[in-house]
Amino acid sequence: MSSTQPTPNPGFVPGRVTRRAAAPAGKPGSLPAAKAQTAGKAGKKPVPTAAGKPDAASISAAIREAAAAAKRRVLAITNAHVVPVEGGPFNGTVLIEGGKIAALGAAVPIPDGADVLDAKGQWLLPGFIDAHVHLGMHPEGELGSTSDVNEMTDPLMAAVRAIDAVDPFDPGFSDALAGGITAVNVNPGSGNPIGGLAVAMHTHGRYVEEMVLRSPSGLKSALGENPKTVYGEKNKTPSTRLGTALVIRQAFMAAQNWLALPEPRPRDAHMEALAMVLRREIPWRQHCHRADDIGTALRLADEFGYELVIDHGTEAHLLADVLAQRGIPVLIGPLFTTKSKPELRGRSLANPGKLDAAGVEISIITDHPVVPIGFLVHQATLAVKEGLDRDAALRAITINPAKVLGLAGKIGSLKVGKDADLVLWSGDPLDVMQRALQVFIGGKQVYNHSEH
Repeated sequence: MSSTQPTPNPGFVPGRVTRRAAAPAGKPGSLPAAKAQTAGKAGKKPVPTAAGKPDAASISAAIREAAAAAKRRVLAITNAHVVPVEGGPFNGTVLIEGGKIAALGAAVPIPDGADVLDAKGQWLLPGFIDAHVHLGMHPEGELGSTSDVNEMTDPLMAAVRAIDAVDPFDPGFSDALAGGITAVNVNPGSGNPIGGLAVAMHTHGRYVEEMVLRSPSGLKSALGENPKTVYGEKNKTPSTRLGTALVIRQAFMAAQNWLALPEPRPRDAHMEALAMVLRREIPWRQHCHRADDIGTALRLADEFGYELVIDHGTEAHLLADVLAQRGIPVLIGPLFTTKSKPELRGRSLANPGKLDAAGVEISIITDHPVVPIGFLVHQATLAVKEGLDRDAALRAITINPAKVLGLAGKIGSLKVGKDADLVLWSGDPLDVMQRALQVFIGGKQVYNHSEH
């Protein structure tokens, strides 16, 4: 396989995209006049002269022109089997301009000068989204000091930010592209009752700032066995489920008291993070597996009035009617692991189907590196085998996680005006024999599968 991750976008793949019409002089793709005059014969370099040396203003103008040219670039993906997710599939064209979807349908006029990619009947879908990973914070096969996923020095770590620990050069980002995943939500770990702020980001880039979609995208919290084990071994609160709920409750009470102070309040990083949750600016991302822990999550959300998202939800099917009635989404998974601790005894590939049938909005997650991120779509496939509706399975790795991340207006489906984050598949992605062939983020090709 070949991937451009994490180097800059190389442009379109030779032999795959054809130029529909020659670019006019002075437009992108033409040789600048000054360069054409000094290029000389093939194979010979021009002799530099002081008069020809560009000044800073010329360089800045050239950079601005290059950026404008990239925004003007038009790409038409034709003869594709298009699965928009929101809307029925069709055979036709998706037109991309300025990194956005400009048009799509069975008969879309193609502008002169557009780049054309003939899909030859292959499947075109929105990029997949994994709404719960530790990508870039906890690389596969690395332990100890190389992991930055948990700051387990105090149970209250509301203010730590995943964005400060993400390494864009983690090989998992390339694996994500190969799996057709264009966006992820990177969470701190579950060692603390309150673990820190998450970040939603693209899966391609050289530094985090050019990858970020939303930061923060939620505040991570954990109930159940993980935090009570971590701090119980330190002979420190919490050592029980009682203590874990207490830590969370006390933190929110402190944040309420802080918000009640007259302005200007003293700066407090933890209180400011918790205040975003209390003001419903970001969701509370509640790690919990057992049904009784989900009940505690509901109780705390009622007490403090924040927006709740259930992460993992191994036994969420036991409370499916309650969750559906309250409109609380469940990010279910990982689904490919062993039942390695007591609270995972209810894990089953049939559970996503049970939740969906009850009316719960589900997203499927890998918890990478717990399950390798490239297996996201395969978890969806096997959930379909165990009863999940296939359209619901596609929504669970596209538009549903986009909604949870507050990004449904930008990504998660193919619609006019949305970002051109899309993947060309060899066939139906729910068929394990098919693969992602080309991946586009913002209309730029960032991955190309090559058997060579």
